[in-house]
Amino acid sequence: MQQVSTARRILEGLAAAGVHTAFGLPGVHNLAFWREVAPGLPRIVPVRHEQTTVYAADGLARATGGLGAALTTTGPGAANAVGAFGEAAASGTPLVLVASEISTALARPGVLRGVLHECRDQAGLFEPLAKAVFRPRTGEQAAEALAEAVRVALTCPRGPVYLDVPTDVLAAPAPPVALTEPSVARPRPADLDRLAAEVAAAGRVVLWAGGGVLQAGATDALDALARRLDAPVVTSYGGRGALPCGHPLLVGLPPHEPEVADLVADADLLLGVGTQFDGMTTRNWSMPRPPRLAAVNVDPGDLTKNYRPDVAVPGDARLALEGLAARLAGLPERAPTGATGRVSAACSAVWARLAADPRTAEAVGLVRALGSVVPAEAVVITDMAVAGYWWGGYGAVARPRALQYPIGWGTLGYALPAAVGAGTRGPVLAISGDGGLMYGLAELATLSQERLPVTVLVVDDGGYGMLRFDQDRAGDPHRGVDLTGPDWSALGSAFGIGTRMVDDLVGDSADGLAAAVAEALASGQPRLLVARASLLPPRSTSPRWHE
Repeated sequence: MQQVSTARRILEGLAAAGVHTAFGLPGVHNLAFWREVAPGLPRIVPVRHEQTTVYAADGLARATGGLGAALTTTGPGAANAVGAFGEAAASGTPLVLVASEISTALARPGVLRGVLHECRDQAGLFEPLAKAVFRPRTGEQAAEALAEAVRVALTCPRGPVYLDVPTDVLAAPAPPVALTEPSVARPRPADLDRLAAEVAAAGRVVLWAGGGVLQAGATDALDALARRLDAPVVTSYGGRGALPCGHPLLVGLPPHEPEVADLVADADLLLGVGTQFDGMTTRNWSMPRPPRLAAVNVDPGDLTKNYRPDVAVPGDARLALEGLAARLAGLPERAPTGATGRVSAACSAVWARLAADPRTAEAVGLVRALGSVVPAEAVVITDMAVAGYWWGGYGAVARPRALQYPIGWGTLGYALPAAVGAGTRGPVLAISGDGGLMYGLAELATLSQERLPVTVLVVDDGGYGMLRFDQDRAGDPHRGVDLTGPDWSALGSAFGIGTRMVDDLVGDSADGLAAAVAEALASGQPRLLVARASLLPPRSTSPRWHE
């Protein structure tokens, strides 16, 4: 009977978990993975930096809801991936990073021998961030570890898992990987009874939906509950897309805007589902809130670490919402609360105020222009840039997983490398600033080589616009924030990417920019668009929270 290598067993296990595309960068210690590439196993897309292996796996996992897979080599290869791994951890992205390690024949516990790429504890780099860390040292252990890594990564609350395998073990034989189903946390009936009683006693309810709603596939249950309760729905950044833009009960704006904050505070009960009420969304917990609070979260620790709810329900978001709906179905119909009118009035007031303010009118034009042309099947990925903040909090998100916003860790340089991953499944618009794009500029080569349908929109303000704003507010001189940029047209041409400057087309309406984005996305090819504009940061950024 022919023996099968550990590297192939890992690829087989990933394929069985639904992974069609992995992202990797070959090194002397992990070439076994490339040796085993074959039909039926994941395609390994070659990227230009190890950090991108995880960013791209993250981008694809967020776009599909499935498992991401990244492959790096030993030592500096693994270390280069740590920053991207932290973003995946903060945002709850299910992925498996498999790194090679030095040969077991050369390694001695606790001794640094000077082997190429050797590290005292490579896996220890990831322990503060990972949902789990595995250090298998035989083929049998590697097969078992991968199966458990997949289960842990996909069990809600989801997150990234790290696995390292010595280079000699990758080439050694291993048994098949036996996958098991992710665990599901079922809410206790007594908790749901208490929640139903709390909801029934409340006159006006506001629903606050977080990323856990998307992780649990609870969007339909959220829609049904909102309609049953006639309740406005506010989302965290991770929960955007839980209801489609245009839904009559969706407040598609951040709660930092005063009209939205008033809408939330005016309720009798705030019901949070799949959210930890993080600091970025609640203005570090200074946001006005209703007198009563209920919360549903699969992670019991997330139920009480920021706010202490009056009713707490540990468990899966979908099962909890369905259980709540079943209990409410036996009660009399609720009187209408006029929620759709209140939502419409609040949103209209925000947009009218922003459009009328000359400081924000250009940003409103940008958001509306992009919203008019981005197709529903596209994914929009924003960077930590002023234009990204505007779309991340204010853009029209048509469906679940149509927005990726790295607000979990606030990782500058996310958009372009994450677009490599999401671009393997369909059209992507990546919104970046001129500073953030430089973090992963080499991935323009990946877009070109793979001919990925990614349109990169750079809003160039000549530096780090958000930090420049911070210095202005503090009365500080501009230091370290003004940047020399490239000749964008020459840069795109160097990579064989069609490039268009739209400097004179960004204004109150941004019609020209809309046309350029529409054409680029429709091309199905990598495109680079550059608009020069200096936008005021939105009220959702921390320096403007208390204006």
